[in-house]
Amino acid sequence: MSEDLAELWSVLSQDEKHIVVDNFVIHNFKKNQIIYAENDEPEYLWCLLKGKVKMFKDGIGGRQQILRLYRPIQYFGYRAYFAKEPYVSSTAAFEPSTLGAISMSLVSKLIDDNRQLAWFFIHELSKHLGGSDTKMVNLTQKHIRGRLAESLSLLIDNYGYEEDGETLKIYMAREDIANLSNMTTSNAIRTLSAFVTEKIITVDGRRIKIINEPALRKISKFG
Repeated sequence: MSEDLAELWSVLSQDEKHIVVDNFVIHNFKKNQIIYAENDEPEYLWCLLKGKVKMFKDGIGGRQQILRLYRPIQYFGYRAYFAKEPYVSSTAAFEPSTLGAISMSLVSKLIDDNRQLAWFFIHELSKHLGGSDTKMVNLTQKHIRGRLAESLSLLIDNYGYEEDGETLKIYMAREDIANLSNMTTSNAIRTLSAFVTEKIITVDGRRIKIINEPALRKISKFG
């Protein structure tokens, strides 16, 4: 159980836990299948149980910007409901994924009876807002190298390494890496090649090995 989910679970009473379990519905999604789309009305609190999920927004000319990556066990999809507005972004499975869902109307009823649960969501939304502000500044002020290094560092932090301790535990197309880093695909390819030349990473198809993580972190920090 992740730290955030454990914290959420800890503020619920035994009766509330039973209510959640009884109303928790499992869904399976195929690779690239949409979970919810921009302008959909929010209905569910989603919890990623297995797989990987991306939150993204389509921009000018159909160019996609990846806003956030989710890992097991994280939950999402509730902000728009609290804001009483349609979704302003979309989510999709990055790979075959299993998710659980519970209706936001039920979550709302639980919040009415549990002030600790209300504070929990306030805390979570505040953390995400701060993270979004930081990312916005980094994506607009960092140079291309810094943005790409930050994205690779994010992948390390989110998904970790394979058993070899070097290969990222997520395989992304160059276009997806570009969309995560707010750059064109051609710039992402060139910058990845530069990192290979500098012996920071090695690339084999969609498999990326990080062979000098301290150097990568330094580039990410100083941009």
